[in-house]
Amino acid sequence: QVQLVESGGGLVQAGGSLRLSCVASGRAFTTYAMGWFRQAPGKEREFVGAIDWSGGSRVYADAAKGRFTISRDNAKNTLYLQMNSLKPEDTAVYYCAAGLITGSPSRYNSWGQGTQVTVSS
Repeated sequence: QVQLVESGGGLVQAGGSLRLSCVASGRAFTTYAMGWFRQAPGKEREFVGAIDWSGGSRVYADAAKGRFTISRDNAKNTLYLQMNSLKPEDTAVYYCAAGLITGSPSRYNSWGQGTQVTVSS
């Protein structure tokens, strides 16, 4: 498995931007598609988006389309989530995960510890 560590979360005002990073170590990063999920208090973990091993294919949840962009730098073993036009409802703990390019959490076999994103109104 690959070990994942997220960073870049924080407090931002509505309409602002944040870029999350997820650094991978262990088995070859390029072996995996990568995904971002989020979980708000009292809610289930929610798919945000995913990217294939090459970066050539991306999928997004409807809530992320047009505002969030997933990218990866395989030379740096790093996954990114650029979040623009943030809304209070984007407040959650954000997790990166390694697995298949899918919205199902069960198809990911490695998870980071999460990074908190708080959007104030």
